[in-house]
Formats: sequence, structure tokens, C-alpha cells
Amino acid sequence: MKNTNVLVSGAGIAGVSLAFWLRRSGFTVTVVERAPEIRAGGYKIDIRGAALQVIERMGVLEEVRAMRTEVRSGSVVNAAGRRVASMDGDTFGGREHGDAEVLRGDLHRLLYGRTQDGVEYRFGDSVTSLDDTSEGVRATFGSGRTEVFDLVVGADGMRSATRALAFGPDERFVRDMGYYVSVFTVPNHLGLDREELTYVGPGRTALTYSTAREAGAKAMFLFASEPLSYDHRDRAEQERLLAAAYAGEGWEVPRLLRGVGDSPDFLFDSLGQVHMNRWSAGRAVLIGDAAHCASPASGQGTSLALVGAYVLAAELAAAGGDHAAAFDAYERRMRPFVHENQKLGPANIKRMVLRSRGQVRFSMAMLGLMARVPGRDRLLAKIMEPLGRAANAITLPQ
Repeated sequence: MKNTNVLVSGAGIAGVSLAFWLRRSGFTVTVVERAPEIRAGGYKIDIRGAALQVIERMGVLEEVRAMRTEVRSGSVVNAAGRRVASMDGDTFGGREHGDAEVLRGDLHRLLYGRTQDGVEYRFGDSVTSLDDTSEGVRATFGSGRTEVFDLVVGADGMRSATRALAFGPDERFVRDMGYYVSVFTVPNHLGLDREELTYVGPGRTALTYSTAREAGAKAMFLFASEPLSYDHRDRAEQERLLAAAYAGEGWEVPRLLRGVGDSPDFLFDSLGQVHMNRWSAGRAVLIGDAAHCASPASGQGTSLALVGAYVLAAELAAAGGDHAAAFDAYERRMRPFVHENQKLGPANIKRMVLRSRGQVRFSMAMLGLMARVPGRDRLLAKIMEPLGRAANAITLPQ
């Protein structure tokens, strides 16, 4: 079979998953990653619908179920810390019985471990130029080496360097949603036991949760903002921006923010989506957030990465070396699925971050009322219907 020497740029969940499936089909896979190692930490993520089928076909479903967060309950609290509304963890997270909530870092390490034999990983390096030639794609790396590959796959996130090289600058494809997110590990000073607490202020939401097998807790911040100008590699500047956004906020926010400087896994980024008319150009193709970021607000970023990697690998294997036919088939199958999941992001973030004090007061009153009225479960199921529909909006190839 032709076109089997593949370079994957990015060792996130999308890139590692693609490496898993391509190697299983007999491809030679090289994965290059700018970071020095697989990234630990990160927020909890849900695997549901079609993504759960992919995990099962990988043969790691039992391992994934064993690493579930086991969050038992979730509550919305007011500034005084009083629980306005509480529900079980699955209902709070919009999960059905088969869905699995895990920490992103745990899933990442599991999948990486399943690909270390037979896949070449190059950490601390990145692609700096791509040139189509009659022999294939000539890739030049930051380390100075140059090699030719049959195909190149960009799996390097919303701000994909591979996409910029093959398609053009970010501003053509990345749509800012007007919100920022920060996640990091903090001491579990509230003594939470597999519980999540969420505080909502005008334009600012903060939450903290503990999970099984973790001594500490995670803090997560979501806030509305005009575009912020900052260095994406300057952590100190990002910490200052986060502190400024939550200055004067109540509840446990000041104490959670005091732990940011000691956290080993600080993340700060804008929420955005990637919209492209086509995900391939010549011998280069994109998957995951690089192709169609739906934003963390969708709750489906990891699922899109898992499903996209599986579908692309399946179509490449089925096409017998005709990469153009494989790329076309990949897009035809994935685009309706991506469309349904991208719709979730803007709708969800408006419920997660409320813009005014009036909205916050109304929402707290409704949550308190909902906790007492009969038929609450049916109402919540109705609210979560779009998520379940989007998660299953694809038929996977065999």
C-alpha cells in the first residue's frame, strides 16, 4: 500500500489516538511534539456516544472505566457558600449510565502507553516548514533536520502551527467566543470528597472539584472578556490576567487563586472554535481541534478527537493508498458530526457564564425551585437532549 509513512504533528489525544490506529493498520508513524513530554493534569472530560465505541474498539474500555473520577455530587453555591441546588454527579455533568468521566491526563497517559511500541515520538521539536514535492512532503523541523513523508497530519490544537503552514494564519479560521478558561490543581482546602462546587457571579464562574485517587482538587475559572493581548508562553502574565478578572469576587475565589503560583499544571486560554471549508490540502490533513475545535464549553472536544482520529485512520486504510479519496471520505463522514457538536459550545457557555446580576439572581432562584419540584429528572433530561444527540451523530466505519 502506498502513502504509509505518516508524520503526525502534535502528541495530544488526537495525535496519539491516530498513531494508535495507523500503527495497527501497518503504517509507519512519526509523532513530533513541541512539549518535552506528555502533558499531565487538565480538567475532567467526558467520553460518551461514538467516542465510547472508539475506546471500546481500542480495547481499553475497562481501563478507562477503572480511572473514572467517581464524582458523586455537584452543587451550585452562592457567595456565602450555601448550596442553592444539588444533584448527583452524573446528572450534574449530563452523563448517561454508560458514559465515562475521567481526567484528561489519565486518558492521555493510557493511550500514549499503548503506542510507545512501534511509534516514533520526538518530543521537544516541531515542524517549521512543509513543502510538497514529487517524492512527498518535505518537512523541516526546529531541530534543523529535514525529512520527506508521504502524508502529514496536523493534530496540534486550536492554534495549530501545521494548519498555519498548510492553510494560512489563525485569523482566517479561529473564531473567538468572548470567554477565557483557566484550570489548575489546588490544595483540597474544602475537604471535598468526589464533589463539585460551582459559584456563579456576573460574567465570572468559578468551580472546584475533587476526584477519586487524587489528594488535591482542581479549580476551574470561566469568564467573559474582550480579547486579551498576552504572551501564550508567559505564565506569570496569564496569572495576573486571571487575578484581575476575579478581583473582588466572593466565595472561595480568593483562596483558590492563592494556590495558582504553586500549581504544576496551570492552563489559561481563550475559548474559540475553528471553522474551515476543507480540512486537507494536498498531502496534509487536519484532525481534532486543529480542524474543528468546538471549544471546551461543548464538552465534546476529547470525543471529537477520538472519533476523528479513528475515522481518518479507517478511511486511509480502506483507500489502499489513495490519500485524496481517503481525505474526502473522512470529511464526508465527519462534517455532520462536527456540525452538531460545534453547536453545543455557544449554547452551553451562555448557561455557564451569566452576564448580569439579574441573570445570576434569576438562575439561582430557578435552580432552587427545580431542586424541589417533581419531575426534575425529566426536565434535566430534556435540557441534555442536544448533547446526547450530538455525541451519537455519526456511524463509525468498521
